[in-house]
Amino acid sequence: MAARTPEDVDRLFVEALNAGKIDDLVALYEPQATLMPSPGKLVSGTAAIRESLQQFISAKPRMTLQPRLIAQTGDLAIVGSKWNLAMTGTDGKPAQMQGESVEVVRRQGDGRWLFAIDLPFGPNA
Repeated sequence: MAARTPEDVDRLFVEALNAGKIDDLVALYEPQATLMPSPGKLVSGTAAIRESLQQFISAKPRMTLQPRLIAQTGDLAIVGSKWNLAMTGTDGKPAQMQGESVEVVRRQGDGRWLFAIDLPFGPNA
């Protein structure tokens, strides 16, 4: 399913992450998009985003979030969400993370919205 509103991008991200569907996750990003997979680290482009998201999937995450539209002008929007993530830590024990994301999403020519910039830990990370 395609994101038809800016907020749909976050909602679809959670559905794909929780289902472990890497192709569906990567499809939510523009080819040259930028992702912050951990605080202070940025990756750009489909291959790097795929690799980063695959690491999250290997931890068997369960994410919940509340998406919201912050601002929109034409084909650009800033969205954000409060999120919680439960997963298996690198030590094999349950781990929890939470945060507030900020993302720039862009409407494509076919009407879909995709991530251009994804900062899951917020702009101050």
